[in-house]
Amino acid sequence: METNWRTLSLTALAPIAWGSGYYVTEAYLPPDRPLFGAMVRALPFGLVLLAFRPQLPRGEWWGRALLLGTLNVGAFFVLIFVAAYRLPGGLAATLTATAPVMMMLLAWGLVRERPRAASLAGAAVGFTGVALLVLRGGTAVDPVGVAASFAAVAMSSLGYVLIKRWEPPVDLLTFTAWQLVAGGLVLLPIALVVEGAPPPLDLRAVGGFLYLGLVATVLANALWFRGLRRLPAAAVSLVGLLNPVAGTVVGIALAGELFGPTQALGMLLVLGGILVGQPAIADRLRVRLRARVRTQPMVTLTSFDSSPVSVSTTRNRFGPE
Repeated sequence: METNWRTLSLTALAPIAWGSGYYVTEAYLPPDRPLFGAMVRALPFGLVLLAFRPQLPRGEWWGRALLLGTLNVGAFFVLIFVAAYRLPGGLAATLTATAPVMMMLLAWGLVRERPRAASLAGAAVGFTGVALLVLRGGTAVDPVGVAASFAAVAMSSLGYVLIKRWEPPVDLLTFTAWQLVAGGLVLLPIALVVEGAPPPLDLRAVGGFLYLGLVATVLANALWFRGLRRLPAAAVSLVGLLNPVAGTVVGIALAGELFGPTQALGMLLVLGGILVGQPAIADRLRVRLRARVRTQPMVTLTSFDSSPVSVSTTRNRFGPE
């Protein structure tokens, strides 16, 4: 499966939209209500989308839609909430940057997409970049928070790979609606038990929820699921590293957050890791390297008897042909 650059560019809009959601959440939404916020992002907008695409699952897809909605929305948001509550934001973001490797390994086992060395190297470079971009000194490590962060990565990665394994029987918007409704229904009782009754919402909060629901959830998830169906898992998973990059850029532009040489290096490493790890780029580099080796000039040496001896720099003439 080759990388389609137009599809990859559209897929990249999803983590960029998710990254912009950090600022919107902090600036516009009610404080200390992450589960309520996650439920509102999923359930109402999923129901509205389903109203425009009135097609319900059939047969085994009832169970699949519930499982995918739980993995990609419901359980994922709950675990991210636990991780964010118990860990500093920089450490939580760094741990979730392990998602590309997790997704590549699951894709290898479930859909037989073997990860390439270049993709794994790109993931390692990108992880290092995320750490430099968001991690700060004096970070406390809470084992429960770390476990929740890795569980969130594992669940969402499994859900994303299952989308590649199971071919949805409907269009992407309907498929997205199923998952948002299922995930929102999972979140609804948890939010009520943990956080209590819904808080009052002013116009700023309503506007924030509209942006998060329409742009950072419905549109972003539809583009992400589209990419998962059309691209290799390695290509999509690495693009997900744009999430903390987008969050950092928005924070600098709108919230006046500091940005120094360390963060600049981290951002370059993230972008470099994404590019280096793309299968299409790795293939192109391999083809160019082979072409360069094959076109190396012949080197003419002079033997002891003054007769010229041609030696190719590209093949061992004494080895097997």
